[in-house]
Amino acid sequence: MAANDKDPRHHTQNMQKRLRETIDHLRADVKKVDEPQLKAMFETSAEVLGGLVKAFSDYEQKNEAAWRKAG
Repeated sequence: MAANDKDPRHHTQNMQKRLRETIDHLRADVKKVDEPQLKAMFETSAEVLGGLVKAFSDYEQKNEAAWRKAG
């Protein structure tokens, strides 16, 4: 097991990268399809994933009370 496997930031940054790639793919596909409902589904999905990216970032930075250690 690599040393960075224990570092939570390693995992949160990997997830953010993958989510951003998916967001970019969804937004690119919005331009490729004609069906309004599918466009809306892709854009909504990108927005939801953007919220997850923010949650991972908040976790890393301990911006939210839920991510701070109690005690």
